[in-house]
Amino acid sequence: MKKILSLLPALMIYFNAQAQKVNYNLLIGTYTNTGKSEGIYTYNFNTFTGQSRLKSVTENVDNPSFLTVSPDRKSVYTVNESGSKSAVSAFSFNPAAGNLTILNKKDSEGADPCYITADDKNVIVGNYSGGSIAVFGRNADGSLTTVKQVIRHAGKSIDPKRQESAHVHLVQFTPDKKYVVSNDLGEDMIYIYTYNPASKTEVLTLKTAYKTPAGTGPRHLSFAPNGKFAYLTHEFNGSITAFTYADGKLNQIQRIGTTPKDFKGRVDAADIHVSPDGKFLYQSNRGDANTISVFEIFPTGRLAFKSRVSTLGIGPRNFAIAPNGRFLLVGNQKNDEVVIFKINKISGALTDTGKRIAVGAPVCLVFSSVN
Repeated sequence: MKKILSLLPALMIYFNAQAQKVNYNLLIGTYTNTGKSEGIYTYNFNTFTGQSRLKSVTENVDNPSFLTVSPDRKSVYTVNESGSKSAVSAFSFNPAAGNLTILNKKDSEGADPCYITADDKNVIVGNYSGGSIAVFGRNADGSLTTVKQVIRHAGKSIDPKRQESAHVHLVQFTPDKKYVVSNDLGEDMIYIYTYNPASKTEVLTLKTAYKTPAGTGPRHLSFAPNGKFAYLTHEFNGSITAFTYADGKLNQIQRIGTTPKDFKGRVDAADIHVSPDGKFLYQSNRGDANTISVFEIFPTGRLAFKSRVSTLGIGPRNFAIAPNGRFLLVGNQKNDEVVIFKINKISGALTDTGKRIAVGAPVCLVFSSVN
């Protein structure tokens, strides 16, 4: 009996640790101007069963359409996508309770920010309509410093309506954390900046730039877990470009389509992610398609089409793969619902679990560990 009692504390610690590995916070950014959302939603998501439970709602946040969690999980940063009045907000974060508390708010230094990322030193924002990148420092409490640097892109491309000026659509760290990638949909360009985290004024310095096919609109990009490959989705035609990656350099190895050959409608590609095991690539199309395409990733980094499914909704703006690779969650922005798919780890195929999360205008889904 004494031996059993002595083992109880260790067993409790073990089971608690296992529960933490199963349960994650799922943060959902939304558009509040639709009148259907109250702000930022935090759910508990069980990565084994696919069940979700609402933990908290952070209200009175203006259009928190895209968000990110700091590496230490003590802070959450969100854009406030509101035209010329756009801003960036910093929150303290209690992972256990899921609560967010506002710290401060800064001008985003450009209209309509649509992407945000952070490390332990800085918060970097991409402004779509403003065509700019803004870099803010992080204070000790997680609040934002005054802006350190603003980079303004100034080009355009061939589409007279959607590429009349620069439109930054991505600011993302490379796997080695030495560089920041920025896709500019308006210019048909990929910029790679050397990252100088401790700098007070020149956090980002241009290393190189790549021209993508004119009129394709580079949108989002995903790196393979091994850091050797990167995959870019083009918004206008839904194609994917595969690259090898090393030390801030991209080398194209393939371009592949995501829609059937006889597809005639509007594509509006949105998001792209590699599975945690690096075996499959997933990409979403909106417009008239509303699909997720699945590709196998070969050891060379090249892709082979495997399957395609309906997102069971309209406007799959963003999706996220559970950290253990068992589920894929799609935020269908236009019909206010997150659809939860089960991932077949052998084939990569997606099947509907029947589970849903009802939330107004879901735009961004982010997983974060509870502890």
